[in-house]
Amino acid sequence: MTFTPRLLAVACLTASFAQAATGISDNVVKIGVLTDMNGIYAQVGGKGTVAAAQMAIADFGGKVLGKPIQLVSADHRNEPEEAVRIAKGWMEGGEVDMVTDLMNSEVALEVQRYAATQRKITMTTGATTSQLTNRACTRYGIHYAMDAYALITTSIREASVDGADSWAILMVDYGKASPLTGDMLDGLALIKQSGGKFLGSVKHEPGQADMTGPLLEVQAKGAKELVLANAGGDFVNAMRQAKDFGLAEKGQEFIGVVVYESDIRALGLDAAQGMRYTTAFYWDMNPETRAWAQRFYKKFGSMPNQNQAGVYSAVTHYLNAVRDTGTDEADTVMAKMKSTPINDFFAKAGRIREDGRMIHDMYYVQVKRPSESKSDWDLLKVMRTIKGDRAFRPVEKSGCALLKQSS
Repeated sequence: MTFTPRLLAVACLTASFAQAATGISDNVVKIGVLTDMNGIYAQVGGKGTVAAAQMAIADFGGKVLGKPIQLVSADHRNEPEEAVRIAKGWMEGGEVDMVTDLMNSEVALEVQRYAATQRKITMTTGATTSQLTNRACTRYGIHYAMDAYALITTSIREASVDGADSWAILMVDYGKASPLTGDMLDGLALIKQSGGKFLGSVKHEPGQADMTGPLLEVQAKGAKELVLANAGGDFVNAMRQAKDFGLAEKGQEFIGVVVYESDIRALGLDAAQGMRYTTAFYWDMNPETRAWAQRFYKKFGSMPNQNQAGVYSAVTHYLNAVRDTGTDEADTVMAKMKSTPINDFFAKAGRIREDGRMIHDMYYVQVKRPSESKSDWDLLKVMRTIKGDRAFRPVEKSGCALLKQSS
């Protein structure tokens, strides 16, 4: 073939389009941490998740494919409308390629929905609602750390194995469908399947200072296990007042749903001892978790929780996919992340399902007695490791349309 100037020009133009399609858009890879900086979840997200993302980027060398990696962060104030406003600015005008953390279930659902319209990736680590990979799943959404289905059903299953046979629930009342509601129904079904008895539930207002009425009402139901379906300050308040009322001394056992190490430290081991719950991560599990946790502690001043460790792992997995595919194009990167196992301090043999759910081990833990603790952050005993396929919602029970398309 004779290459005329016209053919050469077409060839060069075609090559430039191919390079653009497989390269880094805007000559930068930009990651956003959208979190609660000053509200009720700031201690478990906030500046700690920003620090974790900074660590991941620094460990990657600050560049991928020769292009800089930039981090932006913002406070969504636990308002879905504010979160979407920020996401729009990031995605439409700020070249943000991936957003992570997304503490607060309503925030995460709205941002994941919007991001999908922009073909942008979300890797949620902070929100608990399992609807992110159920009926609200999208092609560009990943739920990376824990979810309420795994937290609730794992704890109920494991406690039932240990002999729990009667249950009651103290639940925060948001005045509309709670992100925990559907997953709690799965938990109630599991109680029935295990031969246990559900004796009822009692609700309290968000931020309710005096828990006397709800606590005494739910205790009067006579259940052996009391599930605390609340989080943050509400959880700490309920547990502290349960201690004041001497409920544990009267034989009441406590199961937490969304519990973080900062909650236990706020309570103190004397008030929290014996409580059981499920988590995606604990800093003191093995040499690998301890090594990373010590690095995080030096940077941030506290040991990491499941959200913060999840952000580091998610950012690293994303950057690995960009490097390995040679592009930040969302469909290509998503396909690579779903086909590549996750093996780091956070997850071993982790995998991202077609619905976006990252499948990994979960841990059934118990808060130590004060006499068992050897240091300020020596808080938990890992009772059992639960395989991811057992912990998370099975695909046959999912309402995600992506699973039906791939079957």
